[in-house]
Amino acid sequence: MVRPLVVVDHPEDWPLDFGGVELVAARHYLTEPRFVELRGAKVFNLCRSYRYQSSGYYVSLLAEARGHKPLPSNTTIQDIKQQAIVRVASDDLDDLIQKSLASIRSKAFVLSVYFGRNLAKRHDELAQALFKLFPSPFLRFQLVFSNRQDKWILTQVAPLAASEIPDEHRDFAIEVSRAFFAGRRRVGRRRAPARYDLAILYDPKENLPPSNLGAVQRFTHAGEQVGFAVEVISKADYGRLAEFDALFIRETTAVNHHTYRFARRAVAEGLVVIDDPESILKCTNKVFLAELLARAKLPTPRTVVVHRGNARDVTKDLELPCILKQPDSSFSQGVVKVETPIDLKAALDRLFTHSDLLIAQEFMPTAFDWRVGMLGRAPLFVCRYFMASHHWQIVRHSGDGECEVGEAETLPVEQAPTEVLRLAKRAADLIGDGFYGVDIKQVGKKLYVIEINDNPSVDATGEDEVLGDELYLRVMRTLLARVEARKQGGGLS
Repeated sequence: MVRPLVVVDHPEDWPLDFGGVELVAARHYLTEPRFVELRGAKVFNLCRSYRYQSSGYYVSLLAEARGHKPLPSNTTIQDIKQQAIVRVASDDLDDLIQKSLASIRSKAFVLSVYFGRNLAKRHDELAQALFKLFPSPFLRFQLVFSNRQDKWILTQVAPLAASEIPDEHRDFAIEVSRAFFAGRRRVGRRRAPARYDLAILYDPKENLPPSNLGAVQRFTHAGEQVGFAVEVISKADYGRLAEFDALFIRETTAVNHHTYRFARRAVAEGLVVIDDPESILKCTNKVFLAELLARAKLPTPRTVVVHRGNARDVTKDLELPCILKQPDSSFSQGVVKVETPIDLKAALDRLFTHSDLLIAQEFMPTAFDWRVGMLGRAPLFVCRYFMASHHWQIVRHSGDGECEVGEAETLPVEQAPTEVLRLAKRAADLIGDGFYGVDIKQVGKKLYVIEINDNPSVDATGEDEVLGDELYLRVMRTLLARVEARKQGGGLS
């Protein structure tokens, strides 16, 4: 068992006694052959500075190149320096920041965080949340009270050198560090032997998630069966991605959303990711999909990309009623049917407040849509999604936030029409080799691609009706094969 490596600038001057670790000078870690050849080492980078091209910067950078697990990772080091990331963190943790600092009467506050802990119990929850976003051994967070916004705002994140730890914090810093090195930071986590770590991003409070809780539990069980240690994570775990080998996103994705940030960061950390950020970028924008499908000459309903300059001409290209779509709409939200020129103008005016480009599409009423789930360029499941009762969409949204979803029927892939499977594959291949749901309308004998979804729905007792547990196992085996290929240098994403 390799002891954790604590890398510091000058071990002879190091003021803290952790015990059970190997204290290493940064210059030795960077240059000695034994550290290059070491396998599976956990590297805790406590150098005084992480500035660009400093020793601290290179410790984390080379640790990743050697296949070690550095804390902080190079991505975290970059995040600490970026004000845009700090602002996002302040927004994401706003409620917790205001709660934690409610009793502070000064206009500025510095929060010292030691492996996710703070000496004051009332700040411990905030300290843990900040550590998840910026996983690094010792950090100092600067917060200021904004009179204009009437609240506390996180303004700066910086490494906290051991020499800067106040005397009254020192024993506490040593205690929590020892606990962290001993592995007592993940209370209740499954400890069964596993080759790799998989994170499943899921929000149980989401109204229409791509997977219900039962499906997430089955994905978890399937992952453990094939050799993953699986942990279901939330958006608060953004900074922990470097702990994992793969990320499986089971939240509704969008570009201006934490799911896209998770995918981007996971790729930067070297994880295998489904949904990968490129697929999210392509699939969540219907303007892009319209251009892509047209260029590939795949059959679609008659479609017009609408902007303010041609908005008056929509009815010259399309008959009413027609469908208007926001580019980033999902689960039938941001999609409207317009019956009259007055309705058309009102809907366009409303949707243009969200996007400069919209999609107008020929209305094709059908009893159901085909959905083909594609994984690794092969069909995984086939469903017929029926329209909600007395409605033209699969999901019917009411004004009070409730919704009605039409019934679904899952078919064995081999019983689905060959033409449907062939068209679904042609469409999905335009995006990549990830996990997609291709929606197809059938009018008589003609088929039309409606859209390609990057995170298709998989619900327990729904899309898994035919394959059962095998559906979840196939997804997990695909992830495992890609992780193994990457570890062996195959570079498969």
